[in-house]
Amino acid sequence: MAGMIGQLRSVVVDCPDPRALAGFYAELLGLPLIEDNSDGDDWVVLGGAPGHQPRLAFQKAPDLREPRWPDPERPQQFHLDVTVDDIEAAEQAALALGARRLPGEGDGFRVYADPAGHPFCLCWD
Repeated sequence: MAGMIGQLRSVVVDCPDPRALAGFYAELLGLPLIEDNSDGDDWVVLGGAPGHQPRLAFQKAPDLREPRWPDPERPQQFHLDVTVDDIEAAEQAALALGARRLPGEGDGFRVYADPAGHPFCLCWD
């Protein structure tokens, strides 16, 4: 590879209620909400200023069709893998925040949905 074209600025998630979903991921990942980079309830940013990783943003999409794992008619669109030390404790904490278990797990991961229906995995080594 000759060189880098750019750096990842943000992972952006479309959702009906950006502030609520940002609150879920702020608790799940321990990332601060950055009001200076947010725009009311339509664009909410976690993590830091551009160039500081990780950075996760949430964008208002009022008519978003919720993904249905593993239904190919309503695909997952994206997902995050979150590394945890203790899967049982992490699962209980995620469920308490509003996540729900989805079908699917394998050697080292379990599948969940966030409160807006986006799949994510809790992973362990």
